[in-house]
Amino acid sequence: MQIIFESRDVSGTDMRDMSVERVRLRLRRLAAMVPRAKVRFSDVNGPRGGVDKRCLVELKTESAGTVVIASLARDWRTALDRSLARAAQVLTRNLQRSQKPLRRRTAKLAF
Repeated sequence: MQIIFESRDVSGTDMRDMSVERVRLRLRRLAAMVPRAKVRFSDVNGPRGGVDKRCLVELKTESAGTVVIASLARDWRTALDRSLARAAQVLTRNLQRSQKPLRRRTAKLAF
């Protein structure tokens, strides 16, 4: 899986290595579905503080197309964890929908 990290904020770029490892850890079971992932950090509010750290996770998949999840939090790690949890949930649900059901409907027997 190729992971691309982008951040214009200085404190966001300090989180690069941790972010790449978190993406690999969280999506390790779904790595066959996701050939490319992009993580983008941005500070919405600037230096004023508050709930303004935005993490956008964009996953390119062959079966589901492009999945984009964004979240806001007080710090980068929380925003990243929320985005990755939601992205894994969406991909898992999409995978389950695409698989055939295990049981067939049984035909009513006429007696």
